[in-house]
Amino acid sequence: MKVMILAAGRGERLRPLTDSLPKPLVEVAGKPLIVYHIEKLAAAGFNEIVINHAWLGHKLVETLGDGSQWQVSIQYSEETSALETGGGIKQALSLLGDEPFLVINGDIFIDELPAIAALESHKLAHLWLVDNPQQHPNGDFSLHGSQVSDVGSDKLTFSGMGVYHPQLFKETPAGAFALAPLLREAMANGLVSGSHYNHYWCDVGTIERLTQIEARETGKVR
Repeated sequence: MKVMILAAGRGERLRPLTDSLPKPLVEVAGKPLIVYHIEKLAAAGFNEIVINHAWLGHKLVETLGDGSQWQVSIQYSEETSALETGGGIKQALSLLGDEPFLVINGDIFIDELPAIAALESHKLAHLWLVDNPQQHPNGDFSLHGSQVSDVGSDKLTFSGMGVYHPQLFKETPAGAFALAPLLREAMANGLVSGSHYNHYWCDVGTIERLTQIEARETGKVR
């Protein structure tokens, strides 16, 4: 299975760090966020990675190269302007191929990858949901058994990790568009499965959360 790491966001809330770096190159304990992902993917046997980029994207290419230092192959999908999550994935489909692929947000921090299985034949997506963090108390989607729904009072938060079938994007236009409406439409048709991810997860969206992860990784007590 090929993997796409989403790395095109501007990272406004991480300024001033992201004034001179793309967000996935912001460091935690001396290592860029995106490198943690690459190392975990390589260790799990994923060796074909696609990375999209926009803001200061050349720095991602310069830092990561072709991936050979991690024994993986990295290809890049350059966006002249950010295409949002849905548009970014659609543009990269020519690199991702015709089979289901894994997508991971470049600005999350996890202790380990989820258990990744093949997408069920009749599904268009499989999402991993996490317990709602403090900054997102109302969640995104509900998990009923292995089925993900947009309705329900017990919503969890989308982790930014999912497996998608290229068919999910078949009827979408070129250009910028969000992923969530596509997923909601597929959920309404029973085409999205999901799992609860119960390992450490953090959306590194602010300086405060970055500082918390830094302290956690360096073993300091806050």
